[in-house]
Formats: sequence, C-alpha cells, structure tokens
Amino acid sequence: MEFKEVIGRRRSIRFFDPERPVEREKIQKMLEAARLASCAVNAQWARAVVAFRKDLTDDQFSRLKTPVAALNVDLAPVHIHWFNDLSVVKKIKGSRLKELVDVGALAPTHGWSHKFVDEFVYPQILEPMTEGPGYPIASTFDVGGAMTQALLTGVDEGLGVCLVTLNGAVLKEVFKVPEEWIPLSTILVGYPAESWDGGGQRPRPPFEELYHEGAYGTPFRRDAAVTEELKVAKMIQEPAKPHDPKRIAEIRRLAEQYGLPM
Repeated sequence: MEFKEVIGRRRSIRFFDPERPVEREKIQKMLEAARLASCAVNAQWARAVVAFRKDLTDDQFSRLKTPVAALNVDLAPVHIHWFNDLSVVKKIKGSRLKELVDVGALAPTHGWSHKFVDEFVYPQILEPMTEGPGYPIASTFDVGGAMTQALLTGVDEGLGVCLVTLNGAVLKEVFKVPEEWIPLSTILVGYPAESWDGGGQRPRPPFEELYHEGAYGTPFRRDAAVTEELKVAKMIQEPAKPHDPKRIAEIRRLAEQYGLPM
C-alpha cells in the first residue's frame, strides 16, 4: 500500500473480530516502526508493553476495562500499552547524541562533538530540562510520534487499530512497570469485524480553520488541484455521512452478532 493511502485508510476500528488472532510478526513490525521514529536528542522515551488478550487473567482483564473503552478492550485480541520513560535522559547522559556525532548525523559543521555534548549540551540543556515542569509534556510528544508510526504500520499490515486511554494507575500495577514510566495511551489491535472504511473518513474541521500562513489569522489557502491529487492517491477519501443507512445496517448486524444493545 502506498503511504498516502495508508493515511487515508486509517480509521479508529471499534468492532474487532475477537476470534481471529493477530500474527506476532505484525505486532513486531508495528514496534519496529515505532523504534525508528524521530525523537528529540535521540533519547527514545517510548516504551510499550504488549498484552495478548488470551494471556491475561480474568482479574487483569476486568481491571483494564473503562466505561468508555470496555467493549473495545473486550473485542481486541492485542493491546499495546504505551509509556514515557522519564528516567532515560539521566541514564544515558547524552551518549545517544554522541552516537549521532559518530555516524555523521550531527556534524562538526554545526558545532557538534563529544566534547560539546559533555561540556554544554548535557549539563546546560538536557539535565536542567529533566527538572522543568514541561519535561513530561515535551517528551510525550515524541512518544506520540512513535505511536503514530506504529498505528500506520498496523493499517499497512491490514489490521484494525484504535487508540484509547485506559486507567494509568491500573496499567502500572497490572504490568508492573517502573515507577518512572508515565502511562499514556493504548493501541488496540485486531482484524476488523466491521468494514475497513467504517462508513467513510471521519468529520474534521475545515482545512483553513486549522492552518495559518505567515501569522495567525491568515489562512493557509487550500489548493483544489492538490486536493484532487490526494483524492487520486486515496489519502482523501469519501467522507462519512450522517445517519448513513448502510452504516446503520452494518452496526445493527454487528450488534446482533455480538449480542450488543442497539
């Protein structure tokens, strides 16, 4: 599948086939994609615990459910729980920046050297950063990038994916993660029981309300020719329609199949 079509096909799938297992190698591919994501100072804050539903105890399974995501958790054969390891910067002390220096990604033309990392970057930037109130937020952005690459790889592998937020305290206790790990979101993974398009692309705000050019208040104008090009590439697809009879019929079928209210 081409990259633009992968973006266009991504949906938050909420009806998984609970009886169809997900191949372990596809989960590995998702994690490999996350590992290769861009990350500030090459710190790699992203951590994940993969839970196969069949391996969870009844107690673990019941504790993971929340009022909003209970059915999703119930149906998805695989849960990938993501965390932010806040301890990593002080553990590596700039060593991964030195790796970038060694391979030429951070070049001497830009002032980079092992000495620069040891004498300036780590003591004056990185270490103080970890003490600031914005550190958990800033590092979480990079974990989000890793999660996004995992999500899109799942779509490319023909899987359904859905990003949900569960109870962080429960996640830390159930999976016995280190105290320094901040619980973030969970990617539910499985084969869709619903149609892959889920009735169409989800509603989004108008393009020019979101993006500005030069300064706030000047919309970045949308070029119709580019929009058409992206439709051909299947990145922009048919939008979902309110009260679509076809989608309602599909939900009704799924409700009957799984004994759900309608």
